[in-house]
Amino acid sequence: MSTTLKPYLSAVRASLTAALCLENFESQVVERHNKPEVEVKSSKELVLTPLVVSRNEKEKVMIEGSINSIRVSIAIKQADEIEKILCKKFMRFMMQRAEHFFILRRKPVEGYDISFLITNFHTEQMYKHKLVDFVIQFMEDIDKEISEMKITLNARARIVAEEFLKHF
Repeated sequence: MSTTLKPYLSAVRASLTAALCLENFESQVVERHNKPEVEVKSSKELVLTPLVVSRNEKEKVMIEGSINSIRVSIAIKQADEIEKILCKKFMRFMMQRAEHFFILRRKPVEGYDISFLITNFHTEQMYKHKLVDFVIQFMEDIDKEISEMKITLNARARIVAEEFLKHF
């Protein structure tokens, strides 16, 4: 992990750890329903003010908390058009397989690239520190993956250009 990334990730880790104090809370509107309040927003008093941890304008995390769920939305750094396309394709690939990632949402929040929804049921079934570790590890690895894909893409483009220009 780079030294510039460490304070950002430690701030996200501390914020997530604090926000993961979730409890079972049934709906105040419909009897015997338990929906994530951060999604349905049926009562203003149950939803906390969103917290944004930002490294710069393009790289940020928004943590929206409520009494029984939190939504973590991540905006990934995209320096140029190639990274934007690679990020969009990679996130689409991940979201199509959301059922394999229990906390991944199929649609991200507007303005962000990917979103996770953690409910009280997830914290009851899984360790809280492991959920936080997963999100932090995902944030670390996604930058590496996109950089590797960009390097591979540039190498393939160079080979194709060389082969094409051999004929001239």
